[in-house]
Amino acid sequence: MTGSPAASAAAQQHLDLVPDALLAGRAADGDTAAFEALARRHGPLMRATARRLTGTLADADDVVQESLVQAWKQLDNLRDPAAVRSWLLRIVGTRSIDHLRKRRNHVAWDEVEALADSGSGPRTQDPESTAVNASRVDALKSALQRLPEEQRRCWVLKEFNELSYEEIALTLNISPDSVRGRLARARVALARTMEEWR
Repeated sequence: MTGSPAASAAAQQHLDLVPDALLAGRAADGDTAAFEALARRHGPLMRATARRLTGTLADADDVVQESLVQAWKQLDNLRDPAAVRSWLLRIVGTRSIDHLRKRRNHVAWDEVEALADSGSGPRTQDPESTAVNASRVDALKSALQRLPEEQRRCWVLKEFNELSYEEIALTLNISPDSVRGRLARARVALARTMEEWR
C-alpha cells in the first residue's frame, strides 16, 4: 500500500535522521526504506570514491550500483552496524579495483592529468610546454602502473580522494600502519621514477 507523496516524503525525512546503526539493523531485517536512506546518505561519498578510483562518472555510477546490490545481499555480514559507512566504502573500493582490472586501466587517468596540469600555469601554453606536460603525465601514468596494486590503491585514495590513513585502512580493510608503509614505499618509487620532472 502506498501513501500520499507528502506522507512518503515525511517518512523519508524521518529516516534521514535515524542513526546509521539503526538503519543498518532495520535494513538487515529486510527494511528497504532503511536501506534506501543509507544509500541516500552515503551514496555521494561512495560515488566520489568510485569516481576517484575509476576515473569516469559512468564507471563510478556502475560501481556504486554494483556495490549497493552487493551490500543489500550481504547486510547479514556487517558485524558493526555503526560502521556501515566504512563497510560501504570498502565494498566500493573493492568493486572499483575489480572494475579497473577488467578494464586494465589501473588509475584515474583524468585525475592524473588534472594533477599534472594543476601546476602548469596558464591554459594558453606554447607547443613545447604542452609537449613537456604531456610527457610528464605519461611518465606519471607509467610510474603508477608499475606500482604494486596495494601501493597504488593507497596512493590513489590518499592523493586523489584525500582520505586519512584511518579512512584508507577502513576502506581497504588493513591497519593504518600498513597504509603508512604502503604509501611510503609508493612515494619513494614514484619519486625515483619522476626525478627527471622535478
